[in-house]
Amino acid sequence: MLEDKTEHTAYIGLGSNLGDKRANLGKALELLAATTGIQLKRVASYYRTAPLGGPVQDWYLNTVAEVITTLKPLPLLAALLIIEEGLGRVRTVHWGPRTVDLDLLLYDRTESHSTVLTLPHPRMTERAFVMAPLAELAPGLLLQGKTAVELAGELARVQSIEKWEN
Repeated sequence: MLEDKTEHTAYIGLGSNLGDKRANLGKALELLAATTGIQLKRVASYYRTAPLGGPVQDWYLNTVAEVITTLKPLPLLAALLIIEEGLGRVRTVHWGPRTVDLDLLLYDRTESHSTVLTLPHPRMTERAFVMAPLAELAPGLLLQGKTAVELAGELARVQSIEKWEN
């Protein structure tokens, strides 16, 4: 079963560093909200962030969206991949530039460790571009014994990130 009647809270990380980054994120959010079984609840501010790992590339524009969904985790992930593909995401270089990237960060308090999906997202607590916007939406969320705000503050001291005011 792909969908049930139970509503679940999920957090989706969004990023773009090719083309019109703001427009890419806006279109991804529109498509997310238009997907059956997904209700867009809130979106954090946008953050301009330096790329981590991978080849030399332009800075990213990132945010996090909170959604209410009746989709189960794997169908939700599949919906995110369809949105990426529809917006021109091509997976050629690991951690390379992309028009749009959508990551399923959290799905309720579900823990999953499979070859297809790991929840919570395995590297989210190491990335300021995830933790800063997530801390806006869920400041007291506990991850690895620390709040989202605490993790965001720690990461902002060692990674390049700035709130995007445009």
